[in-house]
Amino acid sequence: MKKTLRKETIAAMKQLPESVKTQADEELTQRLLELPAFQEAKTLATYLSFDHEVSTAGLIEEALQLGKRVCVPRTYAQGRMEFVEYDPDILEKTRFGLLEPNEKGRVVDQSEIDLIHVPGVVFQSKGYRIGYGGGYYDRYLEDFTGKTVSTIYSIQQKDFQPDTFDQAVQEVLVYEVTL
Repeated sequence: MKKTLRKETIAAMKQLPESVKTQADEELTQRLLELPAFQEAKTLATYLSFDHEVSTAGLIEEALQLGKRVCVPRTYAQGRMEFVEYDPDILEKTRFGLLEPNEKGRVVDQSEIDLIHVPGVVFQSKGYRIGYGGGYYDRYLEDFTGKTVSTIYSIQQKDFQPDTFDQAVQEVLVYEVTL
C-alpha cells in the first residue's frame, strides 16, 4: 500500500502547474520562516529538494542570510544518514539523482540541530509520513530531541496506517492546492 500511495502522490506532485507550485513554495517557505521553532533555531537541518517537492532553495538562502547554520543530509548504505554543513561547492549527485555533500563536508552532531525540516511524499493527520522508502529519516528522528516540521501540498495528505518504526513530524504546514 505504501508503494502505491508513494507512486500516485509523486505522479500528482509532478502534475502541479508551475505557477501553482511556485506560489505554494513561496507561501510555505514564508510560513516556515515565521514559526517560533525556526526563529529560535540556531541550526537548521533541511534537504535539497527534488523538482516535484516543495523547493528548499528559498529556505536555505533565507536561513543563511539570517545567520543560521544550515545543514543538509548525506546518506550511506543501510539507511544511515548524517547532516553536514551546507556548502554549495561540495555538492555531488547521488545514485538517487539528489545532490548531497561529499566527504569534505563537516558533519554536524545531532545534539547541535534545533530544527529539522523533514521531507516526505505522503502525510497523514498525526504527522506520520511515507518517504522514499529508505527509512533514513525514521532512523535519524528516533532519538532526535529537537523540533521537526514539514512543508507539503494538500495533495500529499492521505490516510494510512503507520508502521511501528515510523516517526511522526511535530508540525506539518500544508498549502491547499486548488487546480
